[in-house]
Amino acid sequence: MTVRFFGGWDFSAEDLDRPNWVEIGYGKGVPMGGDLAAAPASKAPTFIVSALKDPYGANLDRVQVVKGWTTADGETAERVYDVALSDNRKVSRRTGKAPPVGNTVDVANATYANSIGATQFATLWRDPDFDPAQPAFYYVRVIEIPTPRWTAYDANFFGTEMPAEVPMTTQERAYTSPIWYTP
Repeated sequence: MTVRFFGGWDFSAEDLDRPNWVEIGYGKGVPMGGDLAAAPASKAPTFIVSALKDPYGANLDRVQVVKGWTTADGETAERVYDVALSDNRKVSRRTGKAPPVGNTVDVANATYANSIGATQFATLWRDPDFDPAQPAFYYVRVIEIPTPRWTAYDANFFGTEMPAEVPMTTQERAYTSPIWYTP
């Protein structure tokens, strides 16, 4: 997978539609691994995320932004935001979770079909819970659709049956470096 991640204060949805969006990412913000300077008054950080599937791999299920911070009592906290979902799925307002993408894995033959999921994502996300006085970090996790796990390939190759508790599918993922925010 190829994943690009930029954070800044002034990104817009139109920036993603421009052919030079990567230049815009560097010009108006910082790339993954970078530090966001103190927040301008009344602004929350915006993030541009672009993900492209591996040409020989599985389609993409979703893009998530993971935010971490330290609470007032010194504990580490983390929240995962689903920011892009394939197949027109939506995050449930009741549960805050996205429905599963589906599963095309044929475990017996250790195969799958790229008939679900997306080949790419490009999205803009603004932190809805931003506190300008609180240091935080953000990173992106991109998850593929389910594919056969190595145990399914081995069972197929050796003609064996795996115990019921052995997982036979997996969802590969890619992670970015974080973008840090320090007030």
